[in-house]
Amino acid sequence: MITLSSEQIFVLIIAGAALLLILTNRLRSDLVALLVMLALSFSGIITIQQAFGGFSQSAVITIISLFIITHALEETGVISWIANRLKQFGGGQENRMIGLVMGTGAGLALFMNIIAAGAVLLPAVIGVARESRLRPSKLLIPLSYGTLIGATATYFATANIVMSTILIQQGEPPLNIIDFLPTGIPIICAGLLFMIFIGWRLLPDRVSHVQRETAATLSRSLAEAYQLDERLWEVKVLPTSQLVNVPLSESNIGEELGLTVLSIWRGHDALLTPSPHEVIHAGDMLLITGRQDRVSQLLSWGVILGRNGDNKLSHQYNVDLTEVLIPPRSHIIGKTLQELRFRDRFGLTSVALWRNGRSYRTDVGKFKLEEGDALLMVGSPRKIETLAHDADYMVLESSHARRPRHPEKAIIALILFAAAIILSILEIAPTAQLMLAAAVGMILTGCLSADEAYRAVEWRVVFLIAGMLSLTAAMTNTGLDALIGGILTDTFAPFGDLFFVAAIFLMTMFVTQITTGQVASLVMGPIVIAAALQVGINSHAVAVAAATACAAAFMTPVAHPVNALIMGPGGYKPTDFLRIGIPMTALVFGALLFGMIVFWGIR
Repeated sequence: MITLSSEQIFVLIIAGAALLLILTNRLRSDLVALLVMLALSFSGIITIQQAFGGFSQSAVITIISLFIITHALEETGVISWIANRLKQFGGGQENRMIGLVMGTGAGLALFMNIIAAGAVLLPAVIGVARESRLRPSKLLIPLSYGTLIGATATYFATANIVMSTILIQQGEPPLNIIDFLPTGIPIICAGLLFMIFIGWRLLPDRVSHVQRETAATLSRSLAEAYQLDERLWEVKVLPTSQLVNVPLSESNIGEELGLTVLSIWRGHDALLTPSPHEVIHAGDMLLITGRQDRVSQLLSWGVILGRNGDNKLSHQYNVDLTEVLIPPRSHIIGKTLQELRFRDRFGLTSVALWRNGRSYRTDVGKFKLEEGDALLMVGSPRKIETLAHDADYMVLESSHARRPRHPEKAIIALILFAAAIILSILEIAPTAQLMLAAAVGMILTGCLSADEAYRAVEWRVVFLIAGMLSLTAAMTNTGLDALIGGILTDTFAPFGDLFFVAAIFLMTMFVTQITTGQVASLVMGPIVIAAALQVGINSHAVAVAAATACAAAFMTPVAHPVNALIMGPGGYKPTDFLRIGIPMTALVFGALLFGMIVFWGIR
């Protein structure tokens, strides 16, 4: 019978509460991590030095540096050059294009942040889909999966860096920058071959709301995808209406009824995306989007539906429609469009929101924005162009793509990054030190400014990792990692080392599907490494296996931010990830075991 000390029970309660809060989205994961750090430090289970020591860990320094380096490569045009080369290969057979997109994603993920790799390639892949006459649903899951399998072969994935840090905490040498190649390369090759010859048949062939050939067909396909026509209404303002001589901002049409005014027809003139200060006149025809029960409430305000009391649209509303994504590093996550005064600032109207495979067309301005949300916007090309230059939004239109600010520095950025990687491989200096030197070099040479560097860092990830590293310290201090590791050892070790590694992979992979790989590496890392040390298996091999499981985020859209990012543009449903993710996970599992046998000597 297992006996737990009071300290071990306390740590288990803290860990369980943290996972519950993260799973239910009650609190942001970075805030949860800070609460964990404070609870453990005030309890005396960890020292104040251990509590705050996570911020000085080499893992945190490396991750901060990678954010800066990745942004510098974006601002100097290195990434856009790669994306443009991808577009030049547009056309050809479907499986060939799928392989090209997936391979490009994997290649970028070897050297940069996975989320950034997916985000910078997303508009280019949509352009490739258009030119190849393919639906984006055929290419975007391969893009996401490509970045994930690329992460299995590189040191620079967040989970991989975390595993290396946990090894150091356990008194073991850190992972080398090339330690992931022996298992990662077979995984990449197997993943590409699977998707090219088999997996492409499992991809949904769904009508997309981003594929188009002209502006008119773009508007039509977007409106159809968001089911806009079902809630498009003409409302005529009668002379006796309470709306007469009232500005839109004071009409309560949006605040009280959750409706959106897309345009105003006044005689033969059309005011597309009218400003909130536009005054409503008697006889105006308002084009409104919203639910019928909400629109019907307007009848008591002194209006009629349509010119003849019905909803037969009497005008052709050829407004420009475009789709805008909320990227993972956006500063507007958790805020509403109303709070942001979006319409005042950009002169665009959001008429629908796509989230988790569902379209919402009422009260769009009141939704708290989440990463991966896709918003259908109405407005002029000039306004869309302005929005495209705001880093908090991603306009899925190649003609509006943000242009690099410092293209003349591209060669310098490449040299600095390549030098850091080569010196790290040669073990001239620690990887964290070399990455930080490259990041500082990017600033000193003008590849980006210091302010841009600070804005490039996804501080939520930094605080999540730094805070949760206090949990790994608490597990070590109380012996909880060794205790749970001993349970794993007793359960799986008798069946052999390879079976033990397989069990470690499967458990960590399951945690990844529901918490993301970053959280899974922080929770499972100390346990599986402690177990490996007890069994006498190569702890580095076990760390690589667990890190690979953290990258195997194929089966749910919440397992990794890149999956969430492609949900809207691909029109995916959660079941799409499950259908393709199960065989993809099985393939990665098999390739990993092959690498463990051949290259790590695990039997």
